[in-house]
Amino acid sequence: MKKELFGEVNGREVYLYTLENSHGMKVTVSSFGALIIRIWAPDHNGNFADVALGYDRLEQYLENGKFYGAVVAPNANRIGGAKFTLEGKTYELSVNDNGNNLHSHRALGGHKRIWDAEEKENGILFTMSMKDGELGFSGNRDFSVLYELTEENGLRITYDVVSDADTILNLTNHCYFNLDGHGAGQITDHELQLFSHAYTPANAESIPNGDILRVEGTPMDFTEPHLIGERIDADFDQLKMAGGYDHNWVLDNYTGQVRKIAVVKSSDKSRIMEVYTDLPGVQFYSGNSRDLEAAKDGKTYGYRAGLALETQFYPDTPNKPQFPSSVFGPDRPYHTVTEYRFV
Repeated sequence: MKKELFGEVNGREVYLYTLENSHGMKVTVSSFGALIIRIWAPDHNGNFADVALGYDRLEQYLENGKFYGAVVAPNANRIGGAKFTLEGKTYELSVNDNGNNLHSHRALGGHKRIWDAEEKENGILFTMSMKDGELGFSGNRDFSVLYELTEENGLRITYDVVSDADTILNLTNHCYFNLDGHGAGQITDHELQLFSHAYTPANAESIPNGDILRVEGTPMDFTEPHLIGERIDADFDQLKMAGGYDHNWVLDNYTGQVRKIAVVKSSDKSRIMEVYTDLPGVQFYSGNSRDLEAAKDGKTYGYRAGLALETQFYPDTPNKPQFPSSVFGPDRPYHTVTEYRFV
């Protein structure tokens, strides 16, 4: 494992850790935000490319409005009205997204914390804590995120949280992928398959209405592989409101066990990524922002430059009792696993 200084935040040193397996695959992560900085992944011709969008400098991650590579904690995605009720008590959160809460807190969430790091045999363990009431959530919480690089070219992420009170927990990683190589252009020619027959429709603010609808006969149907750009601009209200794909899919075969939930192929189909998780949902985001920005390696990211597959409990779950529960506490520790594997 290679360790190098990335910079300082408020006088505290931040480090990069690079994992490498025997096949030459490399993953670089940071103690700031437990961020994924680079994923150096092979294709079927033995060519390697960095497929994770991101920045060169720590200062850029201090802003990171698009959450590149970020561990989102304690709660990923949106909570409607920026509040919820748990055990009879109403909790009010940061109002940071059209009157709602997005990704817990833009300035103080897990992606903006410096995590403690402990090197493991084939990975790196990041830990940090939040106090009862911090960011509006209950419980004194101890978070850990373990990154492991397997000999099967899998980046395995294990999330664990222990809380001394019932609380809402829904962690994810917000890595953006471009399997042609970051900065290589749009991901609309990537092929995607999702092992999901339903999704949670949302309003114009991306808050689910509580329904679960079948994908059959709609542009949301990726049960068979489709190019991402094939139907992304279809005359379909969900796509028009979101400016593309930015929705939660209800994953098949949810039992709490890890299973394959998605397959992504590069534009020439030479680089293939499989996604595995034990979670009930995944937010597929097609990078719909039209902002241009300077990125790492002298590249520029623009419209639909990367895709995110954020494994998760469904958006606004705390306000939707019909959705799988994201309440965890002393009697239900939080433990989930997600893996991005290049095959």
